[in-house]
Amino acid sequence: MEKKKKWIRLRHQVVRNIVLTVLGPWIRLGLHADPKPFPGQEGRNWLILFNHQTPYDQFFVSRSFRKPVYYLASEDLFSKGWFSSLLRWCAAPIPIVKNTPDLRALRNCVQVAREGGNIGVAPEGNRTYSGKTEYMSPSIVQLVRFLKLPVALYRIEGGFGVQPRWSDRIRRGKIRAYVSRVLEPREYAEYSDERLFREIREGLAVNDCRGDGTLYRSARRAEYLERAAYVCPWCGLTPFRSSGSRIRCETCGREVEYGEDLRLTGVGFDFPFTWYTEWYDYQNDFVRSLDLTARADTPLFRDTADLYRVILRQERNLLRRNAALALCGDRITIDGPGGQPLTLPFREITAASLLGRNKMNLYLDDTVYQVKGGPRFNALKYVNFYYRWKALTGDAKDGEFLGL
Repeated sequence: MEKKKKWIRLRHQVVRNIVLTVLGPWIRLGLHADPKPFPGQEGRNWLILFNHQTPYDQFFVSRSFRKPVYYLASEDLFSKGWFSSLLRWCAAPIPIVKNTPDLRALRNCVQVAREGGNIGVAPEGNRTYSGKTEYMSPSIVQLVRFLKLPVALYRIEGGFGVQPRWSDRIRRGKIRAYVSRVLEPREYAEYSDERLFREIREGLAVNDCRGDGTLYRSARRAEYLERAAYVCPWCGLTPFRSSGSRIRCETCGREVEYGEDLRLTGVGFDFPFTWYTEWYDYQNDFVRSLDLTARADTPLFRDTADLYRVILRQERNLLRRNAALALCGDRITIDGPGGQPLTLPFREITAASLLGRNKMNLYLDDTVYQVKGGPRFNALKYVNFYYRWKALTGDAKDGEFLGL
């Protein structure tokens, strides 16, 4: 019987030290982040749960811990050829398939824990779009109990203000990152699942849209907000277009200013929301009110994007550039190879996940398609509509869940 290879290697510590030494000035001066060292490490290995705000959260966590942290990472990182191979060699993150049960990822976590490594997990499974901590699956409780490690709840504040998920630009602001609470195994062993889940959520809860006086300076504050916004309070479902510090509804023409303090202000009219998190919640409630089963005949949105076929943890292959997409109430249609239409009924899609700023994966049993749009492409609405359809047809465990 072949001996299982070790997950943890000495080179991971060496690479970690080099990377953080090189990136240290940029973290402090470029991102204006201040990750606090965790004083209670005591040579133990930890399960680190952190809220997810920026593409750089893993660097903040790693700055606070002395030993390398092995992060659960989206399978998309492992389908990029040589880059994925280099990443595995340097840091050995733990691949996981989003929004689906992944026993292989669980087994890898167990191996890392047994070898004495730190494990980093973002229970949200996604970076926040709204500035507040997103939905967390209660299954994080089972992971905590299964690994039986001390848990460090690591809170990141200000990351949404510095670089919202829907933006390419870094604003000049401040980020705080620190361990907010520790849960010892003997402590949480006495908790019910409900209480443990509540402690995790409360320890990671952050809302950057709170009016604490912090400013996030940039001349392009609203740029690409249309990657997240697709419901107008007056027009309903509609496309938007951003420029500089403003975003405009393409149907009614109303413009909204996105301020340095993250406040929203209507240009020449009263906008009903002060913060984007309020607009985002309104949008989610609007989608939850839709009867998509009655809106299957006419496309609700049309877009253009590149279509890929993904071989998980290996590679992705381009099928068609600039494919025409149509989002209907019960399906997605895409121009496939040779111009042949590819119809993906929601009933045949087993899961959908958002990746980065403008990508999504659609899982159909053993087949995975990736859709990657241009800079203004809104992938969020496709995922939201898919999970709304699942709730309407009784095929969802949580009828409120919209994919994040």
